[in-house]
Amino acid sequence: MTALGTSVSSLFSLGALRRFALYLALWLVLIGFTWTDFAVGVLAAACATWVSVLLLPVSGERFSPTALARLAVRLPWQALIAPGFITYSTGLASEPARAAFCALTSLQPGTLPVRAGQSGELLIHCLDTSQPVAAQLAAEEKQFARVFGTGTKNLKPHD
Repeated sequence: MTALGTSVSSLFSLGALRRFALYLALWLVLIGFTWTDFAVGVLAAACATWVSVLLLPVSGERFSPTALARLAVRLPWQALIAPGFITYSTGLASEPARAAFCALTSLQPGTLPVRAGQSGELLIHCLDTSQPVAAQLAAEEKQFARVFGTGTKNLKPHD
C-alpha cells in the first residue's frame, strides 16, 4: 500500500491501464498531437488515472460496450414520455408568496416553474404532462397556504 491507500498493483492493473488509455485518448482528441503535447498528455493521463484509482478503485467488473449501446438507444425513448408546459393559476395573493411557491415547486421532481405572471399564472415545464400535475400543484399550494397562513384568492387556508 502507498501512503494514500492505493496499492501499487492496482495502479498497474488492466483496469487502470484502460483508464490511462482512455484519458490519453481524450487528451489527444481535445488537444491534438504534437510531441510536446503528447508528453504533457501522458503526464496528465497518469495523474488522472492515479486520482481515479484512488477515488474509485479498480474492480473485477467489466465494462460492456454492447450494454452501453443498448442503454444509449433506450434512453431517448424514455425521454419521450410527454414533456411539455402547463399553465397553472395560483390563488396566492401576494407576489412574495407566489415567488416562494415557485421555489417550492422547483424542488419537486418533474416540474420547473419557467415564468410567473402578474395575475398569478405560472408557466410550469413538466417531464410528463399526462400526469395530474395541476392537481398536485393545487394540493401543494393548499399545504403551502396552511403552513404560512398566506391568503389566497381561490383557497381557504384553514380548510
